[in-house]
Amino acid sequence: MRTSPLHEHFGIEIHDVDLRDVTAKRLYPEIRAAFEEHTLLLFRGQSLDAAEHRRIATLFGPPEDLTDAAPGATPARPMVSNLKDSGAVAAADDLQLLNLQANFIWHTDSTFLPTPAISNVLVACVLPDRGGNTEFASTRNGWAAMDPALRAAARDKVFIHRYAHSRQMIDPVLGRQEMFTKYPDQPWRSTWTNPLNQREALLIGGHVCAVVGMTATAGRALVDDLTAAVTRPEDIYSHCWRDGDVLIWDQRAALHRGQPWPYAQERTLASIVSSAVEADGIASAGVARAQRHQIKTKENRTWPG
Repeated sequence: MRTSPLHEHFGIEIHDVDLRDVTAKRLYPEIRAAFEEHTLLLFRGQSLDAAEHRRIATLFGPPEDLTDAAPGATPARPMVSNLKDSGAVAAADDLQLLNLQANFIWHTDSTFLPTPAISNVLVACVLPDRGGNTEFASTRNGWAAMDPALRAAARDKVFIHRYAHSRQMIDPVLGRQEMFTKYPDQPWRSTWTNPLNQREALLIGGHVCAVVGMTATAGRALVDDLTAAVTRPEDIYSHCWRDGDVLIWDQRAALHRGQPWPYAQERTLASIVSSAVEADGIASAGVARAQRHQIKTKENRTWPG
């Protein structure tokens, strides 16, 4: 495949591939190898409908469903959009728009679930005339290049991930919505090792609400320092969307965030996140059952709500 770099340290554009032609045996092995090596993949000029989008996402892993679709039913294509069901764009104080603004915090998708994500296949649908970029930073390169003292402080730490936490940071009412509070907190180790190349990546993001064994203040300071270390301006790739763009990235090795746009204009992306499987190295980030029980007990006693 013909490729070109997106950033000095990670990310490539793959040229001359129509994702509708990709199957498990045709081109996907090469795409998956590029995914493992480069973390972020860009395909331009695509025409994926909902069925093709889901088919491509399924190649990477089982698609998530956060909508609780009926057993056996295909969930609706998840849309990241400020367009309401009425056809109007969401107002500035609308919870739908506030939820999108929570995505402006550096994060990794779905770390609040018992099974973390391996990928996101994100498709441009309706774009504003300016703004609305999606930014990425490599937590694998960032971890390798980190100041050794900071890396040592983070190694073997356990982070607690809570969906409502990232929403609470934007608006207290948003953070209390049942769609965010229904998920139990999830503990994950601070790094995830890719089993194919044995490279570690920092597993962090806006869902982290606590660090086991640290006070709330000290834990927040550590998370902030780590996030800043892997998201320096020179380490960020900012993607300016075009019609037909598809981005696919490795959730094990990247942080991402959205950027503002003129909110009177619609911005709609279609996002299908796929769950990791054991072969993706989940165990390297997992926490043993006995330790999980101790963490849960401590949470009930001392952690902030």
